[in-house]
Amino acid sequence: MKSTELSTNKTLLGTSQQQFPLLEINHLKVTFSTPDGLVTAVKDLSFSINEGETVGIVGESGSGKSQTAFAFMGLLAQNGQVSGSVKFMGQEILGLPEKELNKIRAEKIAMIFQDPMTSLNPYMKVGQQLIEVLIVHKGMSVRDASQEVLAMLDAVKIPEAKRRMNMYPHEFSGGMRQRIMIAMALLCRPKLIIADEPTTALDVTVQAQIMALLNDLKRDFNTTIIMITHDLGVIAGISDKVLVMYAGQMMEYGKVKDVFYRPSHPYTIGLLKAVPRLDHEDDILATIPGNPPNLLSLPAGCPFKPRCTSATPQCDQVPQLECFGEGRLRACVKPFEMLI
Repeated sequence: MKSTELSTNKTLLGTSQQQFPLLEINHLKVTFSTPDGLVTAVKDLSFSINEGETVGIVGESGSGKSQTAFAFMGLLAQNGQVSGSVKFMGQEILGLPEKELNKIRAEKIAMIFQDPMTSLNPYMKVGQQLIEVLIVHKGMSVRDASQEVLAMLDAVKIPEAKRRMNMYPHEFSGGMRQRIMIAMALLCRPKLIIADEPTTALDVTVQAQIMALLNDLKRDFNTTIIMITHDLGVIAGISDKVLVMYAGQMMEYGKVKDVFYRPSHPYTIGLLKAVPRLDHEDDILATIPGNPPNLLSLPAGCPFKPRCTSATPQCDQVPQLECFGEGRLRACVKPFEMLI
């Protein structure tokens, strides 16, 4: 993307001179060295988030959603390499030494992982794990940290919080463990929370409770959230904007209501059609044909071309991000009017 195009995109995406972005990502690229060759998990990704916003990143497995977050959190696997620019509150954080990055993680940027059972230490009581966060990052005494932890467990609606502080992770249900992870993420009052598919392992009822909780906490603590998920229903319930990814690339970006009611990319249209709806009585659920691409051998041109029902010979060209409307981007050579 040319510098003039990127400047235009920043203005449309809310990164204007009047409002300083909390997080600004430019030309992010993530690759992994494998025995079969170099895998590009994220390719030339640029977007920004303003304070107080919730941005949903959606796509199928392998689309690069989680690797985008892992890259600037310094959590990539050992065979991963990252390039580009990631600025948090105006500071470049990509490539920071581990010691400096640790000052930002938890205190300013926190992450809620997909499986709380593997994120919590099974040998430590829940209260000990939460208290340790405040002692390490805030230098609090055990007594003060205990009071803060108790208040936070109440905030995330853990019943009988004082008694449950002396329990081990396996003694909690999946939904309660996820609430504990949310409490842990909020303890240091971070500016940004990254929620990596936080409701995937939960049943529908508990999912709804967790999403309602995140909405309440966003309002009460004025927290900025990146919601990573493959579930468009989750995006609709919490996000202000949505970024649709496929094969490590941005396919579409815009406000949730715009993308949901007037999707501009065939991949987004396919994802939305695959969502079950109560107001439809069709017996057959729509699907996107084919399988996600092999990142070692992507097709020439648009990566979605082999699965796209609207593909034309023009799709052999590499699609460039196109600005249209207010704050909207798409990567498709087909005219928008022909897709709606």
